[in-house]
Amino acid sequence: MTSYYKTLGITVAAVALVSAPVLAADNVYGTFPVTEKSYKGSKKNSVAYTGQIARQVLHDSLKKLAGKGNGKPNAKLKAEMMSYYAGKGKGRSIVAPKSKGTFTIKQTAVDQISKKKNLSGKTYKGAISGMPNNMTGPELVKFWIDKASSAKKGVDAANGYNYPQLISKFIMGAVFYNQAVDNYLDEKLGAKNKPNNKPYKKGAAYTGKEHSWDEAFGYFGTPAHALTLSPDQLYGIAKRKAKAKSYADKNGDGKVDLYKEMVFGPAYYAAGYDRSGKTSYSKNIVTAFLDGRKLITSANGAALTDGQRAKLRAYAKVIEKNWQQTLAESVFKYAGSVFKDLKKIRANHAAKKSNDKALKKYIKHWGELKGFSLALQTGKSNLGETAARLNRLIGYGPVMMNASQVTDIDSKGNYVKGEASGLGEYMAHMLKAQKLMVDKFGVKARNNDQMANMSEMLKKLGSGSAAEND
Repeated sequence: MTSYYKTLGITVAAVALVSAPVLAADNVYGTFPVTEKSYKGSKKNSVAYTGQIARQVLHDSLKKLAGKGNGKPNAKLKAEMMSYYAGKGKGRSIVAPKSKGTFTIKQTAVDQISKKKNLSGKTYKGAISGMPNNMTGPELVKFWIDKASSAKKGVDAANGYNYPQLISKFIMGAVFYNQAVDNYLDEKLGAKNKPNNKPYKKGAAYTGKEHSWDEAFGYFGTPAHALTLSPDQLYGIAKRKAKAKSYADKNGDGKVDLYKEMVFGPAYYAAGYDRSGKTSYSKNIVTAFLDGRKLITSANGAALTDGQRAKLRAYAKVIEKNWQQTLAESVFKYAGSVFKDLKKIRANHAAKKSNDKALKKYIKHWGELKGFSLALQTGKSNLGETAARLNRLIGYGPVMMNASQVTDIDSKGNYVKGEASGLGEYMAHMLKAQKLMVDKFGVKARNNDQMANMSEMLKKLGSGSAAEND
């Protein structure tokens, strides 16, 4: 029995009892037959998650636009960004991802994937405790969009904010992760919520449970044939490398279809950590999705039994755990990056060298760290004390070279800064953040592991240092 099924708590014999109809390929997410009994149309495939891929594209495009500012208030840029975040209108071209060299992408407009979609309506509605004023998820993204529109290349160097990174990494959690694990793989698995013996909506070729499961899969942002690819290949597709086109283009039409053949943010990071050989997040997630879809299809349009739904919840638990660990790995990775950046900055300062490049990297990496740390808190589970400690360690903004740090946002949306304890203490906080991810989430890839520096760092700060007062 594989470790995957041990995690599920399902025996191989039990899994073998799930007898799905013949598929195009057992390791590809689709084609699955139409089982919805009231459907009268001509469709032969019940799989559909175009709306979720459209949102992946809206995210990528928004991130790209967030870096277009010229350092002055720009109402036009802000409106354009808002059209990708909150709009549903026609005419939105795909800003990213675009064709790159021989890596030719099939679609050029969002509507070619799915129409009238946005991100704001699917953003986590709870209060974000890791930023001031308890803004909701949509309020925080809109606040950052406003700031990005007037920041040069989307970066506020004075306060230490890289808005493209903050917006992107937060949305990966607040939209994709949240919608998948706290909606489609949670509430919509209930017996009466989107039942399998009724269409998802009138006239649909898929049942309630089929489409709910498919939509969760779409939020992970991986190719339908992901299980036939290695972590390196998945990573290469996301980077749009020339050689990646040959294994991305599953149907051989010479173009990469964003709907079924592209790798987006969540799947990109999972594959990135799996390249270490220490994890299999992507394989675990996609296998659970595929096995869950086979189970639903095997019901042949009938309402799922309690036993079948229990198995689905077991698959959903595997998806949630591995996705959560992927986000925790990202917090771990970028906490390490911030630590290394600060070490470089201090060395440059001591040697009286320029810190321009090091500061730029520091602000970028901090944005990724902060975005992912907030994303981690938007899942199904309330992280409680772990979230509170992580937010204290990272703060509302990075500690800047003059030991200042954003501590609040006033009623006019301006940042309020206070005096931090210094770069040394903040470096120690990054090491503690890494240890927190190991202790609470069991991360294994551990990219940019800097924890070996912890004892020496704390010794230098002193046992009575405020560094211990997180």
